Amino acid sequence: MEKIISKAVIACGGYGTRFLPITKAVPKEMLPVIDKPTVAYIVEEMIQSGITDILIILGNGKESIKKYFSKRLDLERFLLDNNNIDALNLVQSISKNANISFVIQDKPRGSADAVWHAKRFVGFDSFVLAWGDDLIFSDAPIARQLIEIYDIMQSSVLGVQSIFSDDITKYGVIDPIKSEEILPKGTHKVAKIVEKPHLEMLPSRLTSLGRYILTPDIFRAIEVLKPAQNGEYQLTDAINALAKDGKMCAYEFEGIRYDLGDKFGMLKANVEYALRNEELKNKTKNYLDTLKFN
Repeated sequence: MEKIISKAVIACGGYGTRFLPITKAVPKEMLPVIDKPTVAYIVEEMIQSGITDILIILGNGKESIKKYFSKRLDLERFLLDNNNIDALNLVQSISKNANISFVIQDKPRGSADAVWHAKRFVGFDSFVLAWGDDLIFSDAPIARQLIEIYDIMQSSVLGVQSIFSDDITKYGVIDPIKSEEILPKGTHKVAKIVEKPHLEMLPSRLTSLGRYILTPDIFRAIEVLKPAQNGEYQLTDAINALAKDGKMCAYEFEGIRYDLGDKFGMLKANVEYALRNEELKNKTKNYLDTLKFN
């Protein structure tokens, strides 16, 4: 019987040190791309992918994320009293269309520990996992693309794309298995993920980029993990345990991924989203044209 995926987990941990000093007060996941925080785009992606229940894992000092997705009755009353119905509908839409809950990761013990906090929420279901600072623009929502592969493969799925620059050494790179099995286009069986490999040691150019479908087996793998040298528990190690048992595949998704934990990634996202915005695209184009002559 086909398993239906209706749950998603969005991990919003870390201190956002690359964006200090603003992230001393504002979580990096709340930094805006045009007029919405990064995490709001990811929630919309999940809803558009058929997800009905979302758990957001919060690090300390990230209470504003919870506030953003909670009702604010005084603001709604103000907008109603002033007949600003468009703004009222916009504000009310934030907390509609999905059941959003929260849990606090009180100490940053690593990515696997963050996911462990979702164990009770997930139960015995497979789920989508996203990092709260990875924005992906695509015609078909990325989570939906991975769910479609999961429906076929009935195993965990990593969202990957090829990176051909030297930046690949900043990421986890998959070691694909050569298989005679006929797989869906763009799908690979995975032997393991190699975290931040040296250029001369690359197992492939296929890089894991912030979206996963994980089966509940991941929690059994996390439960027996040993900490890395820095004392943190890494999700990559748990994923490699599943891959060793043949329970992991990767899919080359279609879309443009923005690393919004990075200053240039944030700048690039704002410019490109402005160029996709009906209200802003002409002004943005005209402004960019003026820069060519300065």
